[in-house]
Amino acid sequence: MSDDSLLIEGNVSKVIVPPSGYRWHGLLALREKQYGIIYLVMTGSVAQWFSPGEHVVVEARGEPRPFDGDSYLLNMWDYRLYRLWRGRERVEVWPPWTRDYRVDTPYYKAVITAREAVSEEDYEEVAGLEQYHYASKEELVAIWRCPRDGTLIEANVKPKCPRCGTYMLLYEIRGSLPSSRFLILENKTRREYEPRVIGYVRVDTPIPLMHRRVPLPDGSFKVERLIRERVFGPDWFHPTFWPIKPGERREILKVYRELAAIYGRRIARAMVGHDIAKVALARAETAAARIARVVVHPDYRGGGLGVLAVRVAIEWVRERRVPEMKKEKHVVETIAAMARYNPFFEKAGFKYMWDTASGRPVLMYPLTEEARRRIESFLEGDEVARRHGGVLYRPRYKPSPPIEGPIELRGVSKGYKSDLDLEDLSPGVADVLKAFGVERRIVERAVLRDVNLIINPGEVVAVVGASGAGKTTLLRLIVGAARSDLLVKPEYRPDSGEVLLPPNTRLEALIPGEVEPGFKGLSLLEEIASITGDVQEALEVLSASGISDAVLYRASIQELSTGQRERARLAALLAAKPNVVVIDEFTAHLDSVTAAWVAGRMSKLARMHGMTLIVATHRRETLEALKPDKTLIVGYGRVSVVGT
Repeated sequence: MSDDSLLIEGNVSKVIVPPSGYRWHGLLALREKQYGIIYLVMTGSVAQWFSPGEHVVVEARGEPRPFDGDSYLLNMWDYRLYRLWRGRERVEVWPPWTRDYRVDTPYYKAVITAREAVSEEDYEEVAGLEQYHYASKEELVAIWRCPRDGTLIEANVKPKCPRCGTYMLLYEIRGSLPSSRFLILENKTRREYEPRVIGYVRVDTPIPLMHRRVPLPDGSFKVERLIRERVFGPDWFHPTFWPIKPGERREILKVYRELAAIYGRRIARAMVGHDIAKVALARAETAAARIARVVVHPDYRGGGLGVLAVRVAIEWVRERRVPEMKKEKHVVETIAAMARYNPFFEKAGFKYMWDTASGRPVLMYPLTEEARRRIESFLEGDEVARRHGGVLYRPRYKPSPPIEGPIELRGVSKGYKSDLDLEDLSPGVADVLKAFGVERRIVERAVLRDVNLIINPGEVVAVVGASGAGKTTLLRLIVGAARSDLLVKPEYRPDSGEVLLPPNTRLEALIPGEVEPGFKGLSLLEEIASITGDVQEALEVLSASGISDAVLYRASIQELSTGQRERARLAALLAAKPNVVVIDEFTAHLDSVTAAWVAGRMSKLARMHGMTLIVATHRRETLEALKPDKTLIVGYGRVSVVGT
C-alpha cells in the first residue's frame, strides 16, 4: 500500500451484473462507515463471484468521487480489492491479473502481455480465436444480441442485426460457462498486419463428477467411480459450479424446451445457463481449477506459445485462486483428448493421471507440496498408473537410420550450353534484337568446375549464392545420384566427376516444378497418414512442418494457400522417413516469422534423428534459425565451404 492510498473496509451490499455483456460490465456496491455506499466499477466476470454481506478491503488511489446522490464511485483502475475469505484469508481479486513475458527464440521474438480479458473487444478476439479450436464452415462459436430489439443469432464474427441492421453485441461464447474466466495473450510488439491477441486460456471450476476407465486383460474395461475423491479426498473438487440441483431439473428443462422452440437449442442453452448461474456461483468453492481451453493463433503455434499459455494460467490460478477467488488451490486439472497428440501440457509440467470413463485423458499439475505427494503416490502405487508413469505423449516419428558415410562430390563439373537464334520470334521482336546485334549466339557457361565436397552424416547444410549461381544445379546432382529415374535428364548428371552416396541413403527432395511429392486429393491429414501409416506420426510430421491448425488437417492441397502448400510438401518429405532431405528455395513462400520457425524446427528435427539436411535459401532469418553446420557458397563455378 503506497503512502497516498486510502484504506477502506466494508461489506458488499449489492452485486450488479447485467444479463448481456455480463463478462465485462459489473458493479459492487460496498457499504462503508465514512462514505455510506461506494460503487466499485469492475468486470462482471469478477463481480458475479461476490455475495451480499461479504467483507472486503479496498486500497483506493485517492478519494472516491461523488456519484448519484449520497453514493460514491471508484473507477475500475482506481483501486485494489481484496476479499477476506472466511474472515481471515486476504485474496486479491482486482485489478485484473496481468504480467509481461519476453519470448526470445531463434525464430521468434516478442513481448507478450498475459492478462484477464476485460473489455468487449477482448472477448470478441477470444470468439475469433475460438474458430481455430474446433469450428468449421458449419460450426458457429459465438452468440450475439441486438441492443435495440434483443434478437439473438449465432455467428463467428460481429454481425449486423438481420431485423434492424444495428451491429450486435457479444452475448456468449459457445461452450463456455458463466463461471469461465478468460486469460488472453496480447502481442505488445506486433507489427501493423499482425493480430493483437494471439492466444487465450479459459479456466473453469472442476467438472462435477469424474470416473475412471480401467483397462482389463481381455481388452474390455471397467469404470472406477469418483476417482478424484479416492486420490485427493472429498473436498478438493467440491462444491464446484453445478447449475442445477436434481430437484430443479424438471422446471429448468421445461423452460429450456420453450426457449429452444424459439431460438434453437444452442442459444436456449446459453440463456438458461445465465438464469440459473447465480446460486451455483455463490456455492462453488474448490481447491482445484480446470484449464478448459488453450487456443493459439495458427500463425504462432510451435514457438512455445502453447506451453507459455499453460504456464501463465498456472501462475494466474496460484496467485488469484481463479475462477472463484476463494479457497487456496492445490491442483490444476485438464481433460484434453489432443494431449495424446501434442505434449504442450506435459512440457508445462502436467502429469497424466488416467482416462475418464468416456476415454478422455486427464492431466494434473500440483500447486502445493501436498498435491505433489498425492500425485506421486498415485502414480507409484496404482497398478495401471505405474505402467504409464504419468507420461501420456510418446513420440512415434522416427526416420530411417542415419547414412553410413559421407556424401562426396569428386571433381564434379557441370556446364550449360544454349543456342540462341531468331527463328521462332515475331518480326517486330527479331528486328529489335538485330538492332542490338543479336542474331545468333551460342552461350556456354561452367556452373560448377572441379568441385570436391564432403557432407558428413547428420550435418545441416545451407547452400547460398546469387540467383543463377548454381545452387539448384548442385542440389540436382545430389538428388540425381539417389534417383536413377532422374538420370535420363541431363541436368541431373554431372559432365565429369562423380557424386557418391552411402548405400543406405534414403533421400527425399523438393525442387519446385521438378521434383515434388504427389498428392491424391485427400484431406491433408489423410495424405500424410497414408505415407506414415500412422495418424499420430502424421500429426507430428505436420506440426514439425508448421501446420498445427486442425481446420487445415481437413483441407485438401488445392484448398491451401501458397505458403501452406509449401509446408504440406515439407510434411510429405518427412513422412517418407528419409535420412537425407534436399530442398531448393527453402521457405521461399513463407512470411518471415513462419520461415524462421519452420527452419528452426527442421534443423532441430534433423539433429535429433541424425538426418542430413541440405537446403538452398536466400533468406537471412532462415539461415539464422537453421544454424547450419556448413554453409556452401556457390558462384562462378566454385563452391566455397564455411564451417566444419
